[in-house]
Amino acid sequence: MTDEMQSNPWPALSKDDEELEKELFAMLAARVSGDAYSEDGSFAKELAKLPPGLRAMAATHWLDISLTLDSITWHFGNFGEPGLVAQTEEGLMELGLLDLASCFGEAKQLMLPLLAGRTEADGDPYEILERKGLRETGQALDNRASKLGECNDGGKTKSAIYAAWVRYVRQHPERVFAS
Repeated sequence: MTDEMQSNPWPALSKDDEELEKELFAMLAARVSGDAYSEDGSFAKELAKLPPGLRAMAATHWLDISLTLDSITWHFGNFGEPGLVAQTEEGLMELGLLDLASCFGEAKQLMLPLLAGRTEADGDPYEILERKGLRETGQALDNRASKLGECNDGGKTKSAIYAAWVRYVRQHPERVFAS
């Protein structure tokens, strides 16, 4: 073992935040396979093999995508498989995003019963919320999650989830880089 490896067992931590985030994405791409949209639980089973921090990152990535492209209520229409939902909620807590985890839990309680057994004829999540008279409730959750999903970094708005990844790996590298 070299002196450098003994003094810094995780060389990725010497990178700046942007480079470290890229490293985390590369790790996830290399270690995570499967289809996050699957409803058979196979994706959640793949994530369960990862170290806790990396698992949290892999699960919360899909929520970040939903918050960027759609909303938290829509998220459950795409990623409502119970195992992945549980890992996403656990991941938010592991990463210290407790307010977003709380909002996610509220959205889960609202959306999963509405989407259970959904058919194509039922329409999309927004149509279902509208039909059930819950559009305003869903919109309030969407607005709250949208705000919680963003952070300000020197005047630049960026993902609170990805910022939490970088913070987390600097605090707990052994929970990310473990085999």
